[in-house]
Amino acid sequence: MRTTVSPVRTKRNVSRFQAGALSVERRENDLDRMRREHFDVLVIGGGITGAGAALDAASRGLSVALVEARDYAAGTSSRSSKLIHGGLRYLEQFEFGLVQEALRERGLMCGRIAPHLVKPLPFLAPLYSSFQRAYFGMGLAAYDTLATALNRGPSLPRHRHLSKRGARRQFPGLAPEKLKGAIRYFDAQTDDARYVVNLVRTAASYGAAVATSTRVVGLNRDARQVTGARVRDLESGTEFDISATTVIAATGVWSNDLSRMLGSRVGLRVRASKGVHLVVKRSAIAGDTAVILRTPSSVLFILPWGGHWIIGTTDTDWTLDRDHPAASAIDVAYLLELANRALERPLSLDDVEGVYAGLRPLLSGEDEDTSQLSREHAVVEPMLGLLLVAGGKFTTYRVMAEDAVDRAARRLHGVRRSRTADIPLLGADGYESAWRDRSEIAQRVGLSTGVVEHLLNRYGTMTFDILRLIADRPELRHPVEGAPEYLSAEIVYSVQSEGALHADDVLTRRTRISVETAHRGENSVEHVVNLMAAELGWSDEDREREISHYLARVAAERDSQRQPDDATADAARLGAEDVRGMSLSNN
Repeated sequence: MRTTVSPVRTKRNVSRFQAGALSVERRENDLDRMRREHFDVLVIGGGITGAGAALDAASRGLSVALVEARDYAAGTSSRSSKLIHGGLRYLEQFEFGLVQEALRERGLMCGRIAPHLVKPLPFLAPLYSSFQRAYFGMGLAAYDTLATALNRGPSLPRHRHLSKRGARRQFPGLAPEKLKGAIRYFDAQTDDARYVVNLVRTAASYGAAVATSTRVVGLNRDARQVTGARVRDLESGTEFDISATTVIAATGVWSNDLSRMLGSRVGLRVRASKGVHLVVKRSAIAGDTAVILRTPSSVLFILPWGGHWIIGTTDTDWTLDRDHPAASAIDVAYLLELANRALERPLSLDDVEGVYAGLRPLLSGEDEDTSQLSREHAVVEPMLGLLLVAGGKFTTYRVMAEDAVDRAARRLHGVRRSRTADIPLLGADGYESAWRDRSEIAQRVGLSTGVVEHLLNRYGTMTFDILRLIADRPELRHPVEGAPEYLSAEIVYSVQSEGALHADDVLTRRTRISVETAHRGENSVEHVVNLMAAELGWSDEDREREISHYLARVAAERDSQRQPDDATADAARLGAEDVRGMSLSNN
């Protein structure tokens, strides 16, 4: 049985850093607040849009609660291509407004909002004909012009044309056959799950009450008005009601479930599109930049990712289990085939370290006109007191959140306008200075400069919290077993400050050990669980449950990726039970 930690009240005079620490004590305190208080806004969904809405509302001075059934970013928001981009291919579809909006947000995120988490990334667009050079060149000229006109952050370099020799110099792994050259341009990259956790912490620092493992099981109504939600704490099994003036549902591919809760249609439908990505060892491809390739239906990205490459993505309808979308053998083979068309050294299954699948929430209408919304977002109010925000993409989360809270503010009085374009996420303030001093910091604390760089690019100035943790507990400076890219201190910090409740949270989202190692975390899980157990008061039974669940999950995913189609892959993946709620029957 899990140890219960008594709640600790959050004092008004604590710093934003302390207030934004998502400890188990903070969770218990926030659950207590949810039982007792009436909130201006209740946000359902702890993905990028829900986290953005919580920060937007809280920073306007509204009282906010956010609940998430599993873990922050457990769905789509941890399984993207990790790109912050304008959507170059949308120019072909004449979606100029969408590209303009996304480029503006890219500038904000690279600059004021999250320079520690969002980094410029050079791309090569290989060219195989003179027509492509002219066509892509015009598109990238327009892309750069829009970005420059909307610049709210550091300017990214403009595109430039490369000869065949210049392209091969920057990316030797490109196959020389038929290659005529390339165009080099810039977008940006982030760790999507880390961004979401940081966003939630920032919302918490503004007073939002937040909790994971808190599933909405029903919407409360007074006649035709939604007045809150009934939720179940999956860690304890208890249920309670949260009272709110407005409920914002940012539930992505789960949005259609609201129809069942309401007993009526919600005004739009969300179609789930499966996107699969491969994680490949860095030595398998010779290159230093990202590559974007045209495919018969869309584009393919080959993206540098630390000591790895990410290759993706697919785009296929998915109507099966939404909690754990499964990649099949045909998905993996398809991505390898597309990548190998452009690479000199063909990739094989032996080069693949990890595979992950996510579901994009695309808007789907009843008729042709509403179906045109599929690449944009919408905010609808199917019932008084309930707002549903859906569609969009990671890069434009802040706009979606602002639109949803603007609608919610109509029911309240004296609400200020959105401030999030000027609010840095925790860890952003002082980041540039800390980065300049990274060698001095490393020397002072007795770590390598590379380790300090790793921490700064994951935590920004909150790195100093981790360094203090190491100073107090020197054994935490050692790497995680089986995953030398991560420190033991990061595991402890994820529990103390980032809301991690289970080994899967740490191995899959707070770190990327589950897809960045060939053993997919199997060699790390025991060490991780032991570190977490000391913080969470786990019994031996709890530890064994966490380890066995994680190993079963990895085995089920491996099995699914050997299956020939979606149906058999889904059946294989469902062989592993979700850890949340598992312990309840044993208590």
